[in-house]
Amino acid sequence: MLIYAVADLHGRFQRMQRVRREVAIHRPDVLVLAGDISTPWQPAAMLDTLNCLNLPVLLVRGNSDRRDLVPRLRPFARLRSVHLRRARFNGLEIVGIDGTLPLPFHSRLGFRETELVARVSGMLRPHSVLVVHPPPYGIRDRVLGRFHAGSRAVRRLVNRCSPALVVCGHIHEQAGVETIGPTTVVNCAMGRSGGGALIRYDGQSTPACTMLPPDR
Repeated sequence: MLIYAVADLHGRFQRMQRVRREVAIHRPDVLVLAGDISTPWQPAAMLDTLNCLNLPVLLVRGNSDRRDLVPRLRPFARLRSVHLRRARFNGLEIVGIDGTLPLPFHSRLGFRETELVARVSGMLRPHSVLVVHPPPYGIRDRVLGRFHAGSRAVRRLVNRCSPALVVCGHIHEQAGVETIGPTTVVNCAMGRSGGGALIRYDGQSTPACTMLPPDR
């Protein structure tokens, strides 16, 4: 199955146009959005555009997304939140967590770390896909090339459960792929360092990731 994974659209027209082009070219089976999807002021326009892509869209909220984003998904048949849910899609199990760390950045949505890690731990299996907004601490998470701004809670969760694939964003300049043991971590943030990621994964073998370059 081909996953097109992106994060940090931030409601920007140019980024949405890029997503539309890549969907038309590569024809992925599913679009996975790892947070910071829309602006706080006009989320409906972005959601309507995503719904018109004519493919399933699985998502979590990021720190810039409205708290009421999930209820706003109801009119859009192709959009689905995977927050604290195990979505089964074409043989894959996809689990998500909304939110991000409240520091070092201002955030509308912070992890209740202990509670969420405990709940999600019971959902994850070695073949699962975990969708979160912040990267695991220490992985694709350097801000200004100097300090780590990833989530320690996500890192603990990955260390404990070893899902096959983690899809994240948040740190715009750190788009790319790394591994933690058997887990492939893909920071698919759009912006200066990337245009999202194409991920082939059948639920059994190691995910194969291709990072798309940023617009020039």
